[in-house]
Amino acid sequence: MEEMEEISRQIAHAANGNKTGAIAPTTRTRVKRIPKRASYDRDAIYSILDTALVCHVGFAIGGQPYVIPTLHVRIGDRLYVHGSAASRMLGAAAGGTPLAVTVTHIDGLVLARSAFHHSVNYRSVVILGAASLIADPAEKLVVMKGLIDHVAPGRWEHIRHPNEKELAATSVLSLPIIEASAKLRSGDPLDDEADYALPIWAGQIPIATKTLTPVFDARVDPSTPIPAHVAEYLLPGSRRASGT
Repeated sequence: MEEMEEISRQIAHAANGNKTGAIAPTTRTRVKRIPKRASYDRDAIYSILDTALVCHVGFAIGGQPYVIPTLHVRIGDRLYVHGSAASRMLGAAAGGTPLAVTVTHIDGLVLARSAFHHSVNYRSVVILGAASLIADPAEKLVVMKGLIDHVAPGRWEHIRHPNEKELAATSVLSLPIIEASAKLRSGDPLDDEADYALPIWAGQIPIATKTLTPVFDARVDPSTPIPAHVAEYLLPGSRRASGT
């Protein structure tokens, strides 16, 4: 346990470096369509990443494009994803294939007076770059703990940890958050001025994702108590809002 905590500190320290403030946009990440909705603020980008459970990883193999959804966790200034060691995506990325990673939150539907101005309220991030494969088993274990605890904080302390065979069957990629940008929309529809006089309802339909009551695995002993991290589970966005 102490070894894992020390490695975790080393990972966070190495990843954080002296990165603060904004991420300088590049020709690939500068938002060109409605640039006023862009954000290059590191805290804003990290908030969008940290309050999401799933990212989509885009890559190409043999000239064919692919997009794969997967779980992720941010530690410092790096994004980590994992999967089977046999995964084509992880194999290609470990070989230096460039990646495009996206995360999107849909916060609401925006219903305008005109068809043209219907939209959605959203928060999104795009990260571009080349990932590296984590070879050190101890470091891989720390990242896997981070992934588990990002999905369900406190879960790692209640489960059997990966054995040597399971670690070998799992690949973990590290992607530096160097080339990234966010794009956000919020608020009411933006209709043409002449359309505001039309007798048409317009506004927002907020969207929220929520969890339901936990369901026992059929093979769990019914007398097994539900741990607090399950009974009191909060989604990442709700944790951020509540300060937990």
